[in-house]
Amino acid sequence: MNSPPDLAHGPTDSPCADGTPMVRFAEVTKRYGPLTVLDRLDLDIAANEKVAIIGPSGSGKTTVLRMLMTLETIDGGVIEVNGEPLTHMRRGQVLVPADAAHLRRMRAQVGMVFQQFNLFPHMSALKNCMQAPMTVLGLGADEARERAGELLRMVGLGDKLDHYPAQLSGGQQQRVAIARALAMRPRVMLFDEVTSALDPELCGEVLNVIRELGQAHDLTMLMVTHQMGFAREFADRVCFFDQGRIAEQGPAQAFFENPQSERTRQFLRAVMDAV
Repeated sequence: MNSPPDLAHGPTDSPCADGTPMVRFAEVTKRYGPLTVLDRLDLDIAANEKVAIIGPSGSGKTTVLRMLMTLETIDGGVIEVNGEPLTHMRRGQVLVPADAAHLRRMRAQVGMVFQQFNLFPHMSALKNCMQAPMTVLGLGADEARERAGELLRMVGLGDKLDHYPAQLSGGQQQRVAIARALAMRPRVMLFDEVTSALDPELCGEVLNVIRELGQAHDLTMLMVTHQMGFAREFADRVCFFDQGRIAEQGPAQAFFENPQSERTRQFLRAVMDAV
């Protein structure tokens, strides 16, 4: 990965200088009909912390990310990003549902990379990374092009700027998707099983980009993953979700070396045996 461009928002708005969590879930509940997917979730994530979220299918992992992107509504509790309610806004001492302007401003602080690459097939890699900064942030074409080019070079695709998605490998497409998310200069980056659609030989190149991104930039990062080795190496903290709650969490090395609950040990054995 090439030398990284500056992803900072600016010297006057450094996040969470007072120790406020960058992301906070306070008694957040999510239901689909009679099914409770998240059950009064409490979770604080510090600025610049790297958190791996693991757990069985249906445990609520991806729902956490989708709620942060406002792709899912919540049925109870409050989510905050950088000290502000995400889906609500303060009106005096009362929280009311957020209006469109508030949601746009809050969404701009969060970027997400999905399992599927979701690139525009009719746009080059460069234009895929230019589109949102121009339409959402109002950047001019020259500035958006410069930013997109820097980010694509950062993820090792400086020679693929004019290539279309169909001309790129799966790993290359996922790296374009990472650059595209970074082009919005988010404070929080979310990764949802970003290697699950890739052949095993291509997983490494994407994980290397994420690893180097985390080392080079002050970004808060949440990753839902089944890559236990990468979670152990990359994450500051691992959260194990089971039945809509955090069953166990802790520093990555201690979590994997000495899990405290039998349910966690059972899950880790099953995942390791499947490798």
